[in-house]
Amino acid sequence: MSNITATGTSICMRISKSLSRAVARVMKRTMKSSDPYRLPGMELIDHHFDLPLDYNRPDDRKIHVFVREVRDLDPKSKDKPFLLFLQGGPGFRAPCPVTKEGWLKRALSEFRVLMYDTRGNGLSTPVDYQTLEFEGAASQQADYLKHFRADNTVRDAEAIRAQLSPGEPWSTIGQSYGGWCTMTYLSLHPEGLKECFIYGGVPGLDRTAREIYEGTFPLVEERNRQYFEKFPMDKDRLARLARHLQENEVRLPNGDRLTPRLVQLLGLKLGFVGTSEEIHYLLEEAFVQAGTREIVSHTFLKGVAASLRFDSNPIFAILHEAIYAQGSATRWACQEVQKERYSHYDDFDDFRFYGEMIFPWMFDEISELRGMKAAADILADFEDWPALYDKSVLSRNTVPCACAVYYNDMFVNARFSRETIDFVPNMKAWYTSEYEHCGIRAGGEKMFSRLIDLARGEVER
Repeated sequence: MSNITATGTSICMRISKSLSRAVARVMKRTMKSSDPYRLPGMELIDHHFDLPLDYNRPDDRKIHVFVREVRDLDPKSKDKPFLLFLQGGPGFRAPCPVTKEGWLKRALSEFRVLMYDTRGNGLSTPVDYQTLEFEGAASQQADYLKHFRADNTVRDAEAIRAQLSPGEPWSTIGQSYGGWCTMTYLSLHPEGLKECFIYGGVPGLDRTAREIYEGTFPLVEERNRQYFEKFPMDKDRLARLARHLQENEVRLPNGDRLTPRLVQLLGLKLGFVGTSEEIHYLLEEAFVQAGTREIVSHTFLKGVAASLRFDSNPIFAILHEAIYAQGSATRWACQEVQKERYSHYDDFDDFRFYGEMIFPWMFDEISELRGMKAAADILADFEDWPALYDKSVLSRNTVPCACAVYYNDMFVNARFSRETIDFVPNMKAWYTSEYEHCGIRAGGEKMFSRLIDLARGEVER
């Protein structure tokens, strides 16, 4: 946001609010809801909405947005306030409830929880290789994708709130990128929020995509050090695997050639407790003896394919850098940082894993992304991204916000999060090294209770 002035940002946000009021005036009730159905201890209702693709033109094209309401079996639950879940990613659907446990159990004791499939994901109008090609040429695909960032996630949420909770603000819980969406929500529509809870997802308000990667590469370096300290035998194993993949054409189950760079992407797992072991045990099965030859095992290939979800969740790749963009182009920032400062990642004899990092070569090596390559390049060069955060609004924030910030988070630099928390009033943080990026799952009911108490002033930060 370095080349957007504070005045320009405020004007942009005021225009956005004016547009939202216009949408509210002209938009018809477009909600359809299922009859309630049950899982053990829970009642579910599916809500479907037809909402504008472009809130500047609310009468034009519509997209579908899906929200699943979850409540407990208490007869009074239908009167409980709403808690909107904002998923991480970007590019993933909301959690699908199975059992009433963990943070959800605590939430259902006082809320109706809304599992929100944000536009492009899950049961909402999807973005994937099967659908995007019907948007037309690469420039048209890029224009379409510009509508799938946090600002429109928030506008959709407000349109949904107008129908599910008219006149009543609701609470939100944001996991990872859901915290980015929360800060946009606090900028665009603070009047829609009662209280906010954020797990491992407080963004640096002014941080560019390049700065994000400059801040996370050292964290990935440390995770590599820890991994190979724990599993030193994997250093030689990975070097041998990389040489084999360069000298032989090895195909994944979908037909893509497996390259050392694709293996490096397994490092995304290093950001979660217990998943480094998954990489190690997968690598143990990398080779199998077939007659007189040693080949890469089918079990390993299936494991790699299952771990790389860019084919089924392409927004995670094609819009990953765009979620940081405000008034300037990202220009494949991760690749720039890697080539300038971390070129040793290209040395496969001294193998290292990447973390949450997106590169243009992925749109060559992953077949389901190839048709999006031209659109991805257009988005990387696009400069006129609107602001996502309004610092003038955030500086006067009155909505209570409680945040879990993880010192050992590989994906989100805690220093950038602290900058924002120190700047925005009524944001309280629990800084902890007890969890990594998966605190919402690992910490469960206890952790969510702590954030609720923190937001409501019942416990010190």
